[in-house]
Formats: sequence, structure tokens, C-alpha cells
Amino acid sequence: MEALSGAAASSSLLPTFPACQPPSRVALRARPCGPLRAAGGGGGGSKDEAVKPNGTPVIKSKSDPSLNGALSPVTSEKSHKTVSTNTTPDSSGSRAGLFRTPISGGVQSATFAHGLPPPALAVRNLMEQARFAHLCTVMSGMHHRRAGYPFGSLVDFANDSMGHPIFSLSPLAIHTRNLLSDPRCTLVVQVPGWSGLSNARVTIFGDVYPLPAEQQEWAHKQYVAKHQQWASQQWGNFYYYRMQNISDIYFIGGFGTVAWVDVKQYEIMQPDKIAVDGGEQSLKELNAIFSKPLREFMSAEGEVDDAALISVDSKGIDIRVRQGAQFNIQRLAFDVPYKVETLEEAKRALHKIIKTGSK
Repeated sequence: MEALSGAAASSSLLPTFPACQPPSRVALRARPCGPLRAAGGGGGGSKDEAVKPNGTPVIKSKSDPSLNGALSPVTSEKSHKTVSTNTTPDSSGSRAGLFRTPISGGVQSATFAHGLPPPALAVRNLMEQARFAHLCTVMSGMHHRRAGYPFGSLVDFANDSMGHPIFSLSPLAIHTRNLLSDPRCTLVVQVPGWSGLSNARVTIFGDVYPLPAEQQEWAHKQYVAKHQQWASQQWGNFYYYRMQNISDIYFIGGFGTVAWVDVKQYEIMQPDKIAVDGGEQSLKELNAIFSKPLREFMSAEGEVDDAALISVDSKGIDIRVRQGAQFNIQRLAFDVPYKVETLEEAKRALHKIIKTGSK
């Protein structure tokens, strides 16, 4: 069987898997906490402000249909920020063409205002760029302790052309035994390079089953294609598993950017070419060229001690910024009239940003 090229491969080449239908789901709704308070009855919600006993107004959050019932959050001041090089009249900030605005107003407005990929695409890109994730399974009774409790472990993974994760698991591992007893699990994936709360991450709910013997070689090729090395199967009696059913997807793009992603939309979405091809080596090359220029560019509004690219997609890059002991993630949108698909196109787009900012 010819090696498939990960998520870029055509879904028509995907092997036929057993039909495993997930249980029917009830639409989930986020509950407000802290200062958030749901709008009063009738579905519309009043615009009047409630006031705490100490005189502080209480913000009433309104439900945003685009979030599948999730409440639009209030953004913290220490938010995932965006740097734009567009010189539009409504750009804020002391320097022309440079503004850093906290992402707020829900995922749809944040996506539009800050040049972010739509949530389904952002998740597909994230799944391509990340190599490791936290797999959370249900403790089985065979361990004679903590049965029914969630059990988290760190695993490597690859993806098929529909974005379903594939795992190489040892039969001796606790999480493997848990899955054989109860296939329900979640996979928590973070963008590589940073683990702060302003980081993009996704939780994928699903059911994981062992692949049949005739599909083990196919799965092994997916691992080799992604990790560019022999998968962990060579070091022991490992076996390949696949998340056959994805029942739900919860995406957090940073503070104030959250969404339940439609599973069918996720499965048909093709990731950005640069996210598939632009792995760790591409980020390493971009950092070698642009880390210092970006640090100087971003120091225009405050001293920046370090700037490192941690993610790239067709619309821009995410940068880990250090100011003293403080870290945050900032978004830098490409100012080009086309989708950036290759490493060379990303270099040209970043050169343009640096050149424009130096004027």
C-alpha cells in the first residue's frame, strides 16, 4: 500500500472502518461563571445593567448563535493579542499601522477582525502541527484502583485525511487497557511551543478502537509521514488505534475565542498546506531569520525581550512574546492578497511586514 501524505491525502484513499455510531448528543451550553451572568428570561435578555451591592455593574452576557449556544465571554486584559500591519483608518495604537487589540466578542467577530482561520480550519491546522497530546481515558476496574476516574497521559499521534487521530499504543500502558474496557476518551491538543492560557488548544471527544491487522501497515505509514521517523512501534509490541467516532470538538483560540466546532465541517475541511508541510523544521528556519527583526518590530510600543514563532497558517503567524518574566501570545497577520501556502511565501510576507514597519 502506498504511503498516504497525512491530512493532504484524498479521503477516498481512507480504509473502510467499522461502523461505530456515537450515542445521540444533547447540545451543550456553557454556564456563566465569575462575573458573567445569563440574561434574564424570555430568550432575548434585557440590556439593563444589574448592580452589585458595592455599586459595581454586572455584565450580562448574551448568547451568540454562532457559538452553538455557548455564552460570549468577557475578555481579560491579559489576552491573546493581535498585531496587524494593515494601515486602515480604524487601526488603533500609537504607531501607524500597528495595533494590539484583545480578541473579544466571540469567535466569529474575532476571526473576522483579526485575520484568524475559521474554527474548523484552525483545529485542522492545530492537529497537523502538534505531535503530542494529552489522552484522557476512563480508569477500568482491572487496575483495582480509582475505577471510573479520568486518567490523563501524554501520547504521540498522527492524523488520517479526515482529521481523525491515530495512536501507537503499548498493550502494557494503562490508557490502552482503559480504552479496551471503555473506548470513550478525550484528546487535548495544544499548539507547540507554549502552554499558557492564551494558547490555542482543542479538546476532541470520541471513541478509540484498535485497527484490524490489515490496516496496521497503513496506520504505520501515517505515523512515518507525520513524525519523519520510525514510529514508536519499532521499540516494542505497539499496536495502532484510531478514534473511529468523533462526537464533539471544543476549540479555544485564546482568551475570548471559544467555539464548539461542527464535526462534519471539521472532517471535510482541508488544512492549510503550509500547516501540513510547515512542521518544526519550517518554524525553526523562520525563527532563525525573523526572531530578531520581529523582536525589534514589536518593541515599538514597549520593550520586548524575546519573540519566537510558534505557529503559522495561510493568514498569519502566532508569536510567543517575552517581556521580562511575562509571556503572552500575539498574532501577526500577513498583509498579502493571497493565501500563504509555502515556506518561501511566508518568508516574503514576513519580509514585507518588517520592511513596512521600519518606514
